Amino acid sequence: MALTPQDVGRIAHLARLELSAAEEAAMLQQIGGFFGIVERMSAVDTGGVEPLYTPLSAVQAVALRLRDDVVTEGDERAANQRSAPLVEDGLFLVPKVIE
Repeated sequence: MALTPQDVGRIAHLARLELSAAEEAAMLQQIGGFFGIVERMSAVDTGGVEPLYTPLSAVQAVALRLRDDVVTEGDERAANQRSAPLVEDGLFLVPKVIE
């Protein structure tokens, strides 16, 4: 995807940036280089490549440090709502602030 100087001007306007002509030319080169890298990355066939949960797992075996998913606290709704000024059917009632 080739960008034009008008594209860079529009991007600068949307970002609320004021760029000189030299800065626009430099930005056109930088953004164009970025899109070139994205196109090269998109061209790589990644079929059959397993996703990594950490970059370290590409070079060494990394054991996951996960805990068992168990409930550690009980239902404390009634105790938590005891200090609320208004409660109805287990829900906090608040005054209407938007009409």
